[in-house]
Amino acid sequence: MKHEGAPHGSVVPPEGEEGPRKPGDSFGRYSLGGLSGKLLLLTVVFVMLAEICIYVPSTANFRNTWLMERLTTAGVAASVLAETNTIAPRLQEELLRTTGALAISLDQGSRRSLIAMSNVPDEVDFVIDMANVTPWSSIQNSFAILTYRGGGVMRVVGAGQMGHTERVDVVLPVALLQKDMLAFSGRILALSLVISIITASLVYIALRALFIRPLRRLTLSMERFAESPEDASRIMPVSGRRDELGDAEIRLAGMEEALSRALHQKQRLADLGLAVSKINHDLRNLLASAQLFLERLEHVPDPTVSRLAPKILATLDRAVSYTQAVMSYGKAQERAPQRRLLTLRRVGDDVADVLGLVDHELVSFDNKVPDGIEIDADPEQIFRILLNLCRNALQALEAEKDATLVRRITLEAERTGSCVSIAVTDTGPGIPENIRKALFKAFHSGSKHGGIGLGLAIVAELLKAHGGRIRLDDTGPGTCFRLEVPDRSN
Repeated sequence: MKHEGAPHGSVVPPEGEEGPRKPGDSFGRYSLGGLSGKLLLLTVVFVMLAEICIYVPSTANFRNTWLMERLTTAGVAASVLAETNTIAPRLQEELLRTTGALAISLDQGSRRSLIAMSNVPDEVDFVIDMANVTPWSSIQNSFAILTYRGGGVMRVVGAGQMGHTERVDVVLPVALLQKDMLAFSGRILALSLVISIITASLVYIALRALFIRPLRRLTLSMERFAESPEDASRIMPVSGRRDELGDAEIRLAGMEEALSRALHQKQRLADLGLAVSKINHDLRNLLASAQLFLERLEHVPDPTVSRLAPKILATLDRAVSYTQAVMSYGKAQERAPQRRLLTLRRVGDDVADVLGLVDHELVSFDNKVPDGIEIDADPEQIFRILLNLCRNALQALEAEKDATLVRRITLEAERTGSCVSIAVTDTGPGIPENIRKALFKAFHSGSKHGGIGLGLAIVAELLKAHGGRIRLDDTGPGTCFRLEVPDRSN
């Protein structure tokens, strides 16, 4: 559905829903919707729940106490009046007024005496025997009294005085007890609210100081860092707390520092890529001029020129290869392999020719790939893979100064089912232990001076595009890289 006034291509959230938060939006700055407001409301609710758990037995206990007070008052007065055998109407009215009862009788076992009585209804709504009261029955009866609607009466039976055997039977209006219980409930509710507010405020202040403010500090630090991740000054300072939040601060600061360093490095690599592009453009012109001069030198009938011209050409080709390697890795991704069936031995011979290994004075090249092995791969990319590996081996061997050392590069291969395994081995000094973990990452060269650390990264990327892999085999002397190139899946 389109909305008027919305720019083309923008997403308008449906009515009643909020759009996505922007990076600059702050969390926890809302009175009730934020974490602070929720914490305050939850504290009040929990305190009220605790007060309810206290209110229920308190109300039942209030009812029992209220009834026992009426029974005790009526029992003491009834015992005194019963001994005189004559009860004046004025005393009966005073006793009924004091206790609030409608009728009072005294049961002395062998004799039952009616002490006082006024207008008593024919039906009694509640009969309570205080001798059989249990906690559960007290709670049930208390809520029955609180929710009672009407003008009925209740009959209460119990001991009138402690230590005496006579029982007092009192008829009381339900409304009298209900009124006092409601007043008691109101006092409990007011007290609960006061306690809840005080407790919630104290808990809120304490938790806000201990948790909410540090969390907001973390949020603000992340917002500030997100505005300019490359700026190391925006990394969150660690407060030194020795708790979970302190640990979160340390981890956040470490993450921000690593991210800032990574972004800074990527920016430098981007700048390097731009500089290399410019250098590559100018270098192509210089190489073209050098090739023109070389073409003229090839026609000079001089044995020295004839001997040096191929080496100069190989050097130019090597410079072009290095430049192309940097430019190829700087692309967003390599093109998809255009796979063909190739004779792997011929590819190895081409690599040896380009590197000048056929008649090299110091390094020998041994191509042990059987003639019948065919590989399903992109011709250009498999050539680049072997060229990078053999070039690395050649440079490592040429750097050796001892004339007695054996300098040999060996290329071997075998087919196992639908996969071709290739081994490129040299008799050089091997790969140092400290760079093996980052061996196939870009710009992690350490095995030779002047290396830029792209050769093995390019090899790994090209093999991955073929569905293959490369690994370092350090079981023997020198260096051995083993490659696996599977055929295309049908």
